[in-house]
Amino acid sequence: MDFISGEIIGIDKPLGWTSFDAVKRLRGVVQRRLGVKKFKVGHAGTLDPLATGVLIVCTGRATRRIEELQSGEKEYIAEIRLGATTPSYDLETKIDQTYPVEHITEELVREVLPRFQGTIMQVPPVFSAVKIDGKRAYKYARKGKEVELKAKPLVISEIELLSCDLPTIEIRVVCSKGTYIRALARDIGEALKSGGHLTGLRRTRVGKISIDDCMNVDDAVELLNTVELTFPDDYQPA
Repeated sequence: MDFISGEIIGIDKPLGWTSFDAVKRLRGVVQRRLGVKKFKVGHAGTLDPLATGVLIVCTGRATRRIEELQSGEKEYIAEIRLGATTPSYDLETKIDQTYPVEHITEELVREVLPRFQGTIMQVPPVFSAVKIDGKRAYKYARKGKEVELKAKPLVISEIELLSCDLPTIEIRVVCSKGTYIRALARDIGEALKSGGHLTGLRRTRVGKISIDDCMNVDDAVELLNTVELTFPDDYQPA
């Protein structure tokens, strides 16, 4: 593997880490071993701190492929709690409202989920990196300011109910770039005439890179600490 000229690494991002945390850890190893202050390392597609799973990290010249890689189809396993909502649509914020769930059955869930398959319009969460007048939406949301986000088209090619232990359901989703699974949890709750928020999320595939192709951060650090790292004669910073 040639991390200097450029490599694409699949990382199984741990819970609680930001995508930048993983990039910073790997970049730091390379910088220390090479004795340089700057080296190109980036990720292809942000994964929320409360989510785990596939994070594609690119080094060197491979960072030029980030846009291409992050546009790939993605697969997620999501756990959704019905009957309650949070402002962030996940566990980042506390429950703000509760709703009836007595009418919800597994049969009803199976009837509702196909409505979200295909090309749909989705309003992004206010707790997101979507820009409004040049600022990230979450900066307004964390200050308690109301913002209005426009619905955007996206494609959900597959949606499957994996388990149903009401008021919690687990689903598998295959979707296009730009899909917010937190927003999907919100919309599924509303479609069931209740509420819903995300309580767990694992990304299992990005494009052709699946979770089985990934290594954990410690293993990636060990690899970077053991392989030979030298600048090729023709190397130019990415």
